[in-house]
Order: sequence, then C-alpha cells, then structure tokens
Amino acid sequence: MLMIAEMRLLKTAPSISYISFLALYIFSYTITPISSNYLQEDFIKCLHRNTHVNFPLEKTFFTPEKNASTFINVLEATAQNYRFLTKATPKPSFIFKPVHESHVQASVICSKKLGIHLRVRSGGHDFEAVSYVSQIETPFVLLDLSKLRQINVDIEENSAWVQAGATLGEVYYRIAEKSKIHGFPAGLCSTVGVGGYITGGGYGALMRKYGLAADNVLDAKIVDANGKLLDRSSMGEDMFWAIRGGGGGSFGIILAWKLKLVLVPETLTIFSVTKTLEQDPDLKTLSKWQRIADKLVEELFIRVVIRASGNNTAAASYRGQFLGDQGTLIGIMKKAFPELGLTEKDCTEMKWIESVIFNGEFPTGTPIEALIQVKSPLVNPSFKSKGDIVKKPIPALALKGIFKRMVQQEPGTFVAFTPYGGMMAKISESEIPFPHRSGTLFKILYNSNTGTRASRQLNWIRELYSFMTPYVSSNPRQSYVNYRDLDLGQNTKNTSSNFKNAQIWGAEYFKGNFERLVRIKSKVDPHNIFRHEQSIPTLPVQS
Repeated sequence: MLMIAEMRLLKTAPSISYISFLALYIFSYTITPISSNYLQEDFIKCLHRNTHVNFPLEKTFFTPEKNASTFINVLEATAQNYRFLTKATPKPSFIFKPVHESHVQASVICSKKLGIHLRVRSGGHDFEAVSYVSQIETPFVLLDLSKLRQINVDIEENSAWVQAGATLGEVYYRIAEKSKIHGFPAGLCSTVGVGGYITGGGYGALMRKYGLAADNVLDAKIVDANGKLLDRSSMGEDMFWAIRGGGGGSFGIILAWKLKLVLVPETLTIFSVTKTLEQDPDLKTLSKWQRIADKLVEELFIRVVIRASGNNTAAASYRGQFLGDQGTLIGIMKKAFPELGLTEKDCTEMKWIESVIFNGEFPTGTPIEALIQVKSPLVNPSFKSKGDIVKKPIPALALKGIFKRMVQQEPGTFVAFTPYGGMMAKISESEIPFPHRSGTLFKILYNSNTGTRASRQLNWIRELYSFMTPYVSSNPRQSYVNYRDLDLGQNTKNTSSNFKNAQIWGAEYFKGNFERLVRIKSKVDPHNIFRHEQSIPTLPVQS
C-alpha cells in the first residue's frame, strides 16, 4: 500500500535529473538496434511529457548499467519461477515501477511512440513467466506494478477496490481487519498478484459456494491501447467480459479491481487426512472422491494433493474446508464419504482468515501476518506445470499409473485435484471467458519441481501428461489459462499466422469463448500492442 510519506514525496520532491541514465545495457544474447541506444533516456523524457506526477528515478527506474545487483534484485523480487531466471534468459532493457496510475498511461503512450515492447507484471506467478520474460520481442521493458497495491475495503457496501500489485494474502488480511464474516473467493497461494490472477478466472476454497474470483468482480480500472484509463462504464461490457477470465496481457493493463465481498461464517471447519498406498492400496478412497466431490453440499470443498514423499513413496492428502461447524461436517462425511474415515481429531474449527493460512499450507501455528510478510510455501522455486479438465472418473488403473510415476520423484513434485460442482456448475460457460463449468468433475494441476534437473523433470511431466490423455477431456483437451502452458502452442513475433495457430490452444483454454475474445481483441487493440507468447491474437487482415 502506498505510504503517506511517499505520496508527499511525489508531490514535493523536485524532478531528478535523468541525464545519468543515458546508455541502454545490451545483453550478450540480445541483438539490439542502434536506434535503441538512447531508449531509456527517450522513454523518461516521454514520461515527463505525459504525466504531471513525479517519479523519483532512484525508486522507479532500474537498469543493469546503473547498478547490476539492484537490477537483478528487483527483477527477481516477485519472479516466482526461477526456471526463467537463468543467465541465458532474455532480460528487460530496464524496469519501471510506476507509483501512480498516470505513469502506466504514459508508459503505454510512450511505448507506442518509441516502438518499445512492454511486459507487465503484478505478482509474477504466471507459470511461463510471460509477464517478465520475452522470447519473441527485442528489446522489451518491464512495467512492474508492485508499488500499486492500495486496498480499500468497504464493509457497508460489501466491496473492496484493490490495486493490481496487491497480493491475495494482503486482500484477505485487509478484509479480515474490517470483518469476521466477510471474505473473498480467490486462490490458495497468498503471494499471487491480484492484477493478473483475476484475468484468468481465479479459483480457491470458496469456489463451490461462490464461484471464481472473476465471477465476483463488480468493476475494474484498465489502461487501454491508447493509454486511456477506463472503468466498466467507459470500457463497455464486451471488454469487461473479456478481462474477467480471458487471460492476462491481451486487452490492456489492469490497474485495479472492484471486488464483491462474500459472507463466511464466524467459525468454519478445516481438516486434513492423508492416505498412503499402503492404507489405500486399491485407491478406493480416491475413486470414491472422484464420484462425489462435485456433488457434496456446496459449503464443502475437498481438494486432493498427491505428493512424492521420497524413498519411493507417495501419498494422497485430502484437505477440506467446510463452511460450518465440526459436528455438521462429521455427519455429512459419514453419510457421503465414509471411506475417508474422517474423525473429530482430524478437524479444527477456526476463523475464515485462519483457514487461509491452512489452505496456503503454512506450518501449523503460523500467525495471519504471514499473509503479508512471508513467501507462500505453495510455490516451488523452479517448476513446470500443466493442467487438465476431467469430465468422468479416472479408472483405478490409471490412478495407480499416476502414483507409480510419483514415487519416482523427489519431494516438491505434486499432482492436485480440485473439485467443481456447486456454484461452478450453475454459472453458464459463456457468462465470462472461463468456460469450464457444468459437466466438469475436477481440475488437475501437474507440478514438477525442476531444480537442477530441469531437462529430466520436463521430460517426466510431459510423459505423465501424455499418459493421462485417454482419461481427461478431449476434442479439445481442455486446460485452465492460469495454468499457462506454452507446450500447447505459442505466438511468434507479431505475425498474421498467430490467429491460425492460436485457434488450437485458444479452444483448450476458452472453448467456444475464444472466437468472441478474438473479436473483442481486434476491436480494442487492433494493432496488437498488448501481446506475448500466448496472448489473444487479432483477426487476420483480409486481403
């Protein structure tokens, strides 16, 4: 959140000379045109002409030539996947951290004028790092929104305005400061940035009761391709539809979301039960979960995480949250899911904000302040992920195939099953771009801890994904856009062939909503200013 002292500094501090920031650092692996030698100087001059709010250079601009270690620290600060922080990975020419909305508007205007490609990062959790790495555009600049993180909670209105750089953990914490009976249906990982997260839909432990984060957005502020600041009224319903689930980086730069808060009980119940292969050799418990998890009362959310435990073992953890008391939960489970063997000793009653700590897999006893101070334990330092949508139960033989492959892995690798049903099945698949609604049993996230054995682990997760082909959705095989996977296909440098190629992976993420997304993209960003390796393309130019 922007501090008062910093706001005063912005109003009173004199403009700091940018003459010392003349040269552009040229990385050894990047071929940079001669015309870009004064790229940063020209960008800063242009910013001054297009905003009346000062930006102290020492706090907002970071370059490798000015201070290489500081530049790397800023680049890595919210980069959540170290697989994309190698020496050979393309780096931005410089990083700009705007401290005011007008700085973002000016950045779009100046990037167009100077022919500079922008990548925009709010939390840095995108699985393929397209918010801070560009494999197809040289040079490029990183616009880091981490200083735009103000949160204003209005309990009387049941809403909150949240700037793009704020994290989910900060949102949860600020809501809980104001109310014990309000929450927001978003993700399990506390360090995810709000800006990009909601553009993909956004799921979490409240999804079966209230739907996705994007289902609970009332308004938004976005900078469009012309540098204009728009809200829901001025952007129009088509664009507002597209940004709530159509994926980040395609339609503009999200500056803030207005969230609809939801009601939660003062006390809810969480539980965790782990079953090893020895305890569930025929996987009858997991087979039963598949058949009933989407049909349970919508107040009950049970996620399954299969983890490599080391020593050639793997186990399935059933992590549940029930919006009610322990006694009612036990009664429901005895009737609907006795195979799990849930007992009172497995359960803990707590406040909703404390359940956020549990769902985030922080150690028992972690204070809620960790949501705004500590890096989420859910994030592997270096990883590759893939996703699937499941429409019918996976046979026990195939489940055993997953376990067989998991026992070969080191700790950190996991496969997670997230249940659907409830509110998720009641919302039309065309309500927002996120289409995976009625008929979906659960979603799979495959996550491989790559570490120093990247090549081996990449091969492993791709083989597992191939093995699962007969058991998941098909024609098209579907996935979740926030599980972004460049293996599905990717754009090349701004060419007309991108539309044809994107029709394949576009259908996997968005099904029939992809065509509408393309039409909206072609209208609001016809020159494809906002683009990356898997952004929504524009319609091809008719000859």
